[in-house]
Parts: sequence; C-alpha cells; structure tokens
Amino acid sequence: MKLEVKVGGEPRRLELRQAENGWECRLEGDRRKVDAVEVAPGVFSLLLEGESFTVHVERVEDAYRVHTRGADLVAAVENPRRWAGSSGGALGRTGRQEVSAPMPGKIVRVLVAASQAVEVGQGLVVVEAMKMQNEIPSPKAGVVEQVLVREGDTVEHGQGLVVVA
Repeated sequence: MKLEVKVGGEPRRLELRQAENGWECRLEGDRRKVDAVEVAPGVFSLLLEGESFTVHVERVEDAYRVHTRGADLVAAVENPRRWAGSSGGALGRTGRQEVSAPMPGKIVRVLVAASQAVEVGQGLVVVEAMKMQNEIPSPKAGVVEQVLVREGDTVEHGQGLVVVA
C-alpha cells in the first residue's frame, strides 16, 4: 500500500507491506521492519528493529494525532486521487475541533487563552506524563474557542483540553 502523508505539515511518501512476521514500512525509501499490535483502542505497541514503542493515535477530522515518547504530531493521509484534480491536496481543516489528551497526565502549562489566534502545530498545553513534558499542538489554524483545563489539573486519555474553531 502506497500512501502520501503529511507529518507536521511536510509531505512524505510512505509504503506499507505486510511481511512474513509483521509489517515492512518504507518512509521516503528508508526500509524498516515493524511489528505492530493494537493493545487498546487507539493504542499500539510497536517493535521497530528491536526497539519497543507505545504509540497513541487519535483521529482528528481528516488527520491523525500521533504521540510517542514525548513526541506529539499531526499526520494526514493524503488521497493521491484527490491530488489529480485539485490544488495540490491541501488539508484545509475546517470547523470546530476539540483537542484531547493523548495520554493521562497532569497539566503543567496552558499556553493559550480563549479568543487567541493559533497556527497549525502551535503548542496549546503541556501535559506531564511519566516525568516527561509533552506539548500538545493545534491540529489547525484558527481561534481558541475554549480552554477546558487549568494548570495543575489531572487529565485522562481522551479528555478535552482546548477547543479550536
């Protein structure tokens, strides 16, 4: 399966192929063997060349927010057929989006306020989980409609943090 993906706004070519004992992943021609198991809804255990990762994946309108080891990014799968007849496959995220916690943790910083304009990828809040601080980015450009948490709050996986319109 060949896909065009945008990771952090940058277009990448991804190829996935089911291999004998797992999946083979080729990103921009770099081939890696990946064993992936969904251990809970939206939570995957990956074994990538002998190294273990827990990855949280959350659908955000026409993209996915992916969190692992302190990295939090937005990845969009582009439809190559859509590119053929459009202006380059721009994401054009529209509408109101509630940004939720990719993992349980504690809010250590709120980086935005209601009515503040934000850009794609701009930090909204910082969640501390397992002694690591994770900045949660905005999935779209827009205006912060509502901040649902305060510094010091404890949040669960999937709990709403900020609404961006």
